[in-house]
Amino acid sequence: MPRTASQRPDTVAIRLDHLDRPEAIPAIAARVAAAGGTVRTLSTVRRMDGETKLAEIELEVEGLDEASLVAALAGEPDVRAHRLTRSLDRVFGKRIIVIGGGAQVAQVALGAVSEADRHNLRGERISVDTIALIGEENIAAAVRAVADLPRAHCLVLAGSLMGGDISRAADELREVGIPIIALNMAGSLPEHVDLVVSDPVQAGTMAVMAIADTASFDLARQRGRRY
Repeated sequence: MPRTASQRPDTVAIRLDHLDRPEAIPAIAARVAAAGGTVRTLSTVRRMDGETKLAEIELEVEGLDEASLVAALAGEPDVRAHRLTRSLDRVFGKRIIVIGGGAQVAQVALGAVSEADRHNLRGERISVDTIALIGEENIAAAVRAVADLPRAHCLVLAGSLMGGDISRAADELREVGIPIIALNMAGSLPEHVDLVVSDPVQAGTMAVMAIADTASFDLARQRGRRY
């Protein structure tokens, strides 16, 4: 199971305008490492045209406070400007991903959004992302891609028939620490997930409860059960 947000080290975030050349990002990362920080996310925000080609990137860093991070990058010649910002963990928090058939996805989202609202009022930050997909190949690819999504803490698979490569993808995703809740459906998938729930609204509700620090629901104790 992934660690809860309260167990993860704090991150600080910064946006940088730097010279758009191949050596710039490795040099920036080296400065962070030399100061004792660890780059957790790095994303390119935009490229800026002009006499001097610049790119804007956003870094999220563990192990440094804001002042130390700014000081570490102050002497880097490729950096032309910086702006402190807030890490996405603090703004959007944890994500629940819902994949499957449109009608089932909508009902799972209904339960998840309603339950997330209840916990977000207590200080949580839980968002719900959905995509309606058909076809074994498309769904399996989407399941595998959840491992690459930042802040993804739980996947809900909503459909009436899933198996084959989707089941293999589910096993791979669970191996990297992301739990899966599935609707009760035909196919082999229900044997390859952490929890099976018949009611889609309840599945969405339980997904939120499984990742919320303000809930007492322990998905590990429910593993392998069907409701």
